[in-house]
Amino acid sequence: MSAATKEVLALAVFCFTYLLISGRRLKVLPLNRPAAALLGAVLMVAFGVLTPERAYRAVDYDTLVLLLGMMLIAAYLLLAGFFDWAADWVLRVAKTPQSLLFYLIAISGGLSALLVNDTVCLMLTPLVVAVMVRGQLPLAPYLLALAMSANVGSVATLVGNPQNMIIGQLSHISFLRFSFSLVPVALVGLAIQYAVLAIGFRKVLRPVVIRRPEVPARKLDRRLLSLTLAVLSLVFVGFMAGLNLPWTALAGGALLMVLARRDTHEVLKLVDWHLLVFFAALFVVVAGLNGTGLPDQVYGTVSGVFGTSTGSQAWNLAWFSALGSNLFSNVPFVLVAGKWIGNFAQPELMWKVMALATTFAGNLTLLGSVANVIVVESARGYAEVGFWDYAKFGIPVTILTTMAGLVILLMMN
Repeated sequence: MSAATKEVLALAVFCFTYLLISGRRLKVLPLNRPAAALLGAVLMVAFGVLTPERAYRAVDYDTLVLLLGMMLIAAYLLLAGFFDWAADWVLRVAKTPQSLLFYLIAISGGLSALLVNDTVCLMLTPLVVAVMVRGQLPLAPYLLALAMSANVGSVATLVGNPQNMIIGQLSHISFLRFSFSLVPVALVGLAIQYAVLAIGFRKVLRPVVIRRPEVPARKLDRRLLSLTLAVLSLVFVGFMAGLNLPWTALAGGALLMVLARRDTHEVLKLVDWHLLVFFAALFVVVAGLNGTGLPDQVYGTVSGVFGTSTGSQAWNLAWFSALGSNLFSNVPFVLVAGKWIGNFAQPELMWKVMALATTFAGNLTLLGSVANVIVVESARGYAEVGFWDYAKFGIPVTILTTMAGLVILLMMN
């Protein structure tokens, strides 16, 4: 097979798969997102774009292990009745639906700056769903608030998301220098996000009255909750100490399986295996496109438009990074584009611009970040968020936060 033919096939399969997983179920092919991604992975191998061996190597097992470990811990929190108890508590202290939206954005954004944003979404989504369902509140505004704020808040530190971690390793920028520039960007971004969602959902939220249940739906298992929180604290300590994130999370899940004295079949049934299949298949689809060399060809074509001044390079790198992150996923894009930063006028500033743009670009579409997919897929039994349902808020949030963030970075430079 010629390289040109392989490139065309890879692009066709990628676009076909993206179409299937970005919209609601189509009548012609009634597939959900995991099934659509799995079909795309099979087509990449069937058409010869990838060999089976390359498809296996394309899967990012660290992401799957991290997700599995945190799903196990979340399962024990669910069995302990934590999410129901927390839902009751939040509903009692929240005064209005708008204040609940604000608190959720602040908490999600703050935690995502300290921990991996995907993990924060994995832990908070069951809580948000429980709060909304039991309080009889509309789910869409709060699901979008959780996903978007996790992306925006994670830009603040080098441990907030996977692409920032890679940038930290490649750029050798210190943690404090990075955060000094990006924390103000994150704070302004969260404020912008709240304004967009509050205005966009004002008609939905205005007539809503929070209903506070008098009796919790599930009795709290204090022993299991204490044990789970203790293990979770150890996992977080391991995260902050720089231990391997995936295996630290999985070790926490395994330790709970040993100490909790609960039927492990019951726990494993609570793991979202569909989500793990979705990510594994999506890695293969993206690898098929990247393997054709198309991303490098795109850069070679547009490299001349970046300009020579610091301002023009920052703005042009931002839109290029945002586009590349949505086409090829932010982590693969950073790995490819990182070697280009040395050619820019102020490399350290451009590293920060790339971190900002690739992170905020995650809010552009439903598939822009792993955090978005985690939230939507984890809540799919209660609410359906379609591609355009998300995009009509994600597009303005992305544009406004990116522009404001770039202005801040250039002013502080």
